[in-house]
Amino acid sequence: MKILKKILILLLVVFVIAQFFGPEKNDGDITSVKPFLQATNPPQDVMAVLKNSCFDCHSDHTRYPWYSKITPINYWMADHIEHGKRDFNMSKWDDYSDKQKDHKLEELAEEVKEGHMPLPSYTWGHSDAKLSNEQIEAVEKWIKMARVFYIFSKEPQ
Repeated sequence: MKILKKILILLLVVFVIAQFFGPEKNDGDITSVKPFLQATNPPQDVMAVLKNSCFDCHSDHTRYPWYSKITPINYWMADHIEHGKRDFNMSKWDDYSDKQKDHKLEELAEEVKEGHMPLPSYTWGHSDAKLSNEQIEAVEKWIKMARVFYIFSKEPQ
């Protein structure tokens, strides 16, 4: 019993010390998504979806909830954000080629339609991020229009 008590105390001390360390935050400027928004021109309802369900993991700006200060949750969140930005970072829209931009929009529509995005682990803590069927349809419609507009705006005149 003494050994178990010592182990628990040691774990508690390690946990407390760990709270003084954490990963780098994704706290860039939200205006970094402006080129993406200007190029794709989302309507208000889709803009609300992007703000509530996408920007935190797919841009250079994350709104952190209170529990993000707790280690190891903060490392888990940082890993999710890193993976999300690697797959698609709306803040880096201008860095993508035209072909990549079209493909990113196509993937976005597919991930939303199939219910893969937003991640269930994200919607646990952000219930407003869970998409309704109407929101999914609005995102799909917007992406179709954005892709068509983007293709025709790039054709030589």
